[in-house]
Amino acid sequence: MQLSAIHHVALICSDYERSKRFYTQVLGLRPLAEVYRQARRSYKLDLALPDGGQIELFSFPDPPPRPSYPEACGLRHLAFAVADLDACVAELQAHAVAVEPVRIDEYTGRRFTFCADPDGLPIEFYER
Repeated sequence: MQLSAIHHVALICSDYERSKRFYTQVLGLRPLAEVYRQARRSYKLDLALPDGGQIELFSFPDPPPRPSYPEACGLRHLAFAVADLDACVAELQAHAVAVEPVRIDEYTGRRFTFCADPDGLPIEFYER
């Protein structure tokens, strides 16, 4: 088996319009396709990542809450590489997004920080 990249990450949100605004207007991801699936009473929005990968944003009626933050079994956080962490933090703060203090990765020496999406999913921004 030769895996070449992550194709997509699927996220289920509690408030579709709020999450759609966050991922498109705050993070600046470009919508590729949006459909409403009547049988599931669910929206699905495909968002383009700069490297060709995608985020699939889903809405479902009454999804269960995330078990704990952030050490629940399963996806711990979503991480994006950024060229300029200070500019990233300033842009997030301009959108009134709370950002944790910048930290240094003890193994790589790189700077990173976290914020949360509208459902509390931790999102990391890692400076290249």
